[in-house]
Amino acid sequence: MILDRFKLEGRIALVTGASAGLGAAIALALAEAGAQVACHGNTRSPAATCETIERAGGIAYSLTGDLSKPETAAALISQTLMRFGGLDILINNAGTIRRAPAVDYSEQDWATVIEVNLSSVFRLSQSAGKQMIEARRGGKIVNIASLLSFQGGITVPAYAASKGGVAQLTKALANEWARHGINVNAIAPGYIRTTNTAALQADEVRNRQILERIPAGRWGEPEDLAGAAVFLSSAASDYVHGHVLLVDGGWMGR
Repeated sequence: MILDRFKLEGRIALVTGASAGLGAAIALALAEAGAQVACHGNTRSPAATCETIERAGGIAYSLTGDLSKPETAAALISQTLMRFGGLDILINNAGTIRRAPAVDYSEQDWATVIEVNLSSVFRLSQSAGKQMIEARRGGKIVNIASLLSFQGGITVPAYAASKGGVAQLTKALANEWARHGINVNAIAPGYIRTTNTAALQADEVRNRQILERIPAGRWGEPEDLAGAAVFLSSAASDYVHGHVLLVDGGWMGR
């Protein structure tokens, strides 16, 4: 049955940035599809996400760690392996954004955004990919890119640079690891209601301009990414490699 290819029973997933927003919605979706999920929180505990999964009859594990620190990535992979005995799915969702005009952008803000949004994605993927290759079971790595993987944005130079890098890293890793049965793909969300977009939602002019361009006529909700995440994490996407899937209400087609 074709629908069986979307099921994730027996699969083990790690979702970074799963305390709220996109990460929480993705973690819940993977658990609903049958996966056991390690939920990571960067500075905020993902306990609420884990509790929601467990109340629904799923299995979850709470992890915390600051991804601006280089050693955190390997620690998260190691802890997931120790808890579940394997790793089949990695969702690189954790991210941050700092806003300022380019001429005023601080070195610290630049370094933090690049570290969390791009360098940690490489480190997590490297550790997970090594484990997947050695286990010879294949695997799925899904990175969270952005509309700013394609566009430049305004007053977010580090974020745009990091998300452009995520798109290219996705393709680079896919080229190397496809032969090992590891699918590396990305989801590029459009304008989604999260804390990262709170400033835009609160700006009456920008909010109106954004809504006027989105063919769907609304902001996205974190749950709008659930189907894409399950697809790219499942056997249904076994022949999809190095793709950046837009979930944007039609923004980029406008």
